[in-house]
Amino acid sequence: MVWYLRVEWIHDFTEEPVDIYSEIGDNGYEVRKVEVFRDGHLQYADERHEAGGTSLSEAPVGAVEEIAAQDGFRPHVISEQEFEAVWARAGAAER
Repeated sequence: MVWYLRVEWIHDFTEEPVDIYSEIGDNGYEVRKVEVFRDGHLQYADERHEAGGTSLSEAPVGAVEEIAAQDGFRPHVISEQEFEAVWARAGAAER
C-alpha cells in the first residue's frame, strides 16, 4: 500500500528543511520526497531526479510511532492530494 507522510522537523538549523513530505511505496521506501525550508524554498527528489541536496532515503521509512518517538520530529499521515499539491509547488510535476 502506498501512503503519504509529512514530518515537521523542529530545529534551529538554517540550512535544513522544516517539513519533509514523502510518498512511501509498498516496500516501505520513499518513492518521491519534497523538502520545505524555513525561507520557503522547496527541493525534491524521485527515483530519477534529485534537486539541491534532497535525495531519497536509502533506508525504509519506519512506522509513524517510531518517527514520533524521536526528539524534534512530528509525523503526520497525509492524503495523496496534499502530497500532490506540494509536489506540484516544488515544480516536480512539470518535469
